[in-house]
Amino acid sequence: MLKGLGNLGDMAGMMKKAQDMQQKMTDLQDDLHNIMVVGESGAGLVKATASAKGELKALDIDPSIFNGDDKEVVEDLILAAIKDAQTRASDRAQEEMGKITAELGLPADMKLPF
Repeated sequence: MLKGLGNLGDMAGMMKKAQDMQQKMTDLQDDLHNIMVVGESGAGLVKATASAKGELKALDIDPSIFNGDDKEVVEDLILAAIKDAQTRASDRAQEEMGKITAELGLPADMKLPF
């Protein structure tokens, strides 16, 4: 249809791809709020659940670790579980972004605004 317009046909295709990418990125931003990951520490005694956006959603602590003398250990386990959840959230977000860039034929290591 745009064959006789030279590079304008390519420009229309590029614009369409840009619009598709923008829509997919918007959809992914919404999806990342609903994708949950679980980080843990102390062999599962402390578990932190976060969205793939890195928002802490829940904290599960096994009651067996509560002992007045071990306050610092409990605090360390909680921090470790939260950090693990945040790392997993970041990894999952990058994984989901990689799917979009692959669909659009973009380089896998391309950094998009997240």
